[in-house]
Amino acid sequence: MLFKLVSRSLAVLATGLLLAQMALADEAQIRKNIAERFPDWPKVDEISKTPLAGIYELRMGSQIFYVDETGNYIIEGSLIDTKTRSSLTEARINKLTAIDFNQLPLKDAMVWKNGTGARKIAVFADPNCGYCKRFEADLQKIKDVTVYTFLIPVLGGDSPQKSEAIWCAKEPAKAWLTWMLDGKMPPRNMGPACKTPIDRNMEFARKYRINGTPAIFFVDGTRVPGAINADRIEQLLVAAGNAKPASSAN
Repeated sequence: MLFKLVSRSLAVLATGLLLAQMALADEAQIRKNIAERFPDWPKVDEISKTPLAGIYELRMGSQIFYVDETGNYIIEGSLIDTKTRSSLTEARINKLTAIDFNQLPLKDAMVWKNGTGARKIAVFADPNCGYCKRFEADLQKIKDVTVYTFLIPVLGGDSPQKSEAIWCAKEPAKAWLTWMLDGKMPPRNMGPACKTPIDRNMEFARKYRINGTPAIFFVDGTRVPGAINADRIEQLLVAAGNAKPASSAN
C-alpha cells in the first residue's frame, strides 16, 4: 500500500513538472515569435494561462491580448465566462488599473459632501456626459458622503471650455452641481488667468485607462465604469467600508 502511494505521488509530481516545463516552453516560444514579428510593440510583461485550453493571456502594461501556445495567432477582444456572463478581460484590466484611493491627486478634484462626509467616493466626469448628470442626481440621495469629482473633458465639442469655466468659478463644486443638476453654466471668469488641473486629470485618466465617464472609484479599490443608481452606490459604499483598502496593481 505504501509503495502504491509513493508511486502515485511520484507520478503526480512528474506530471506536474512536465506540465510546468511545457508551459515554460510555450511562454518562451510566444515571447520569441511576438518579439520577432512585432518589433515595434511594447515589451511583453507577462504571459499566463487562461481557463481556455491552449490559450494564453499576453499582457503589455495594462493591455491584454490572447495568443495560442506558439504565438502564431493573436486574439484581440474580451474573454467572456458564459456561466457567470462576466468579462474575464474586463476584470483583469480593472485589477491591473486599480487605484489606491489614498494616492488619488485629490487637490485636482472638486469636492462636496452630504451630511458628515465620512464615506468617500471619487468620480471622473465630463460636463457634457448625460450619464454623469443622471449619476450626479442619484448621488444627491446618498447620506454622509464626500464626493471628489475630477474633470476629464473626453467627449470633445465644448467640453474643455465648460470644464475650464466650472473649475475657474468662484465655487467650482457649486458651479459643477448647478450645471449638472440645473443646466446653468457659471458666468465666465473675467479675472486673472485661471490655471486648471484638467491636463493632469487627462494624463491620469490615460495612465489608468479611464476612457469613459462617469468612472467611479471607492476606497476599497472597486472601480465602476458607467452610471449606477442610488441603491447600488449605497451597496458599494457599505462594502467598501467593510473592506481593506486596495493598493494599485501598477
